Amino acid sequence: MSPPRSELRRVAVIVLEGAKPLDVGIPAQVFTTRASMPYEVRVCGPAPGLVTGGDGLSYHVAHGLEALEWADIVFIPGYRSPDQDDPPAAVVEALIAAHARGARLAAISTGAFALAATGLLDGRRATTHWHYTRALARRHPRVRVDENVLFVDEGSVLTSAGAASGIDLCLHILRSDLGVAASNHAARRLVAAPYRSGGQAQYVPRSVPEPIGERFAATREWALHRLGDPLTLEVLARHAAVSPRTFSRRFVEDTGYTPMQWIMRARIDLARELLERSERSVEQIAADVGLGTGANLRLHFQRILGTTPTDYRRTFTQGE
Repeated sequence: MSPPRSELRRVAVIVLEGAKPLDVGIPAQVFTTRASMPYEVRVCGPAPGLVTGGDGLSYHVAHGLEALEWADIVFIPGYRSPDQDDPPAAVVEALIAAHARGARLAAISTGAFALAATGLLDGRRATTHWHYTRALARRHPRVRVDENVLFVDEGSVLTSAGAASGIDLCLHILRSDLGVAASNHAARRLVAAPYRSGGQAQYVPRSVPEPIGERFAATREWALHRLGDPLTLEVLARHAAVSPRTFSRRFVEDTGYTPMQWIMRARIDLARELLERSERSVEQIAADVGLGTGANLRLHFQRILGTTPTDYRRTFTQGE
């Protein structure tokens, strides 16, 4: 059964001229209202009616900028030629007003240019599609542009790289709002990787991975099913059939993390899901995920997530 409408989180997706269809569709689909997803989505534009999009598509939106007054989260999809013109002044003003009253603003791909036009990214880290990172830095020099991340979470303003990383951003928001179990459920529905973030940002190479990367993908999948076992660098390298030194170097290139950092993040994510979906004690969960003792789990949980397992469980199981 779906939650009452009064309890739904409100999501607005603003379609600007030249909007990219995948960028528009990702948040609209990820946050679609269903029993497992307590969100309501409204797709809007500078005004109700027809908006000319990119890639031969146009959009007929039912809502205008009043949707930004209603929303808790506002998504700004990417659009064509963002480095040439700022969005309409009314859109910029509506985004600033939404942020001032507490809404989060999340840009996908070149939507970062519209968000930067508000001045809300000044002095903050942000990202956009790799093809436009230099243009964003030139047009908005006070923004600290990071071209090596899938997304950046600065609290009330968030940005992501190319279209597919919009999925990573949406799953990250879900993980923050509802917990890792809900995020993983949505990822399975989307047939997407449950997480590539491991925190607020995931560093990935921009070039096509070498063939050995496919072997490492198999090793990562193998490890995810054995997190309760002792997993050392040597064990992982042996599975990948390369030397530990080669495995470590290439693993960092593929994921942005050392092998053991990645394993620790995976163990903490598994612990999060067990905290949400089971009644096992912290000590039992620590053993299940390969961290040995509850004290060890608490130490790494606090370091990575900034909270305790007990507080995390209380937050994400309340009302169930």
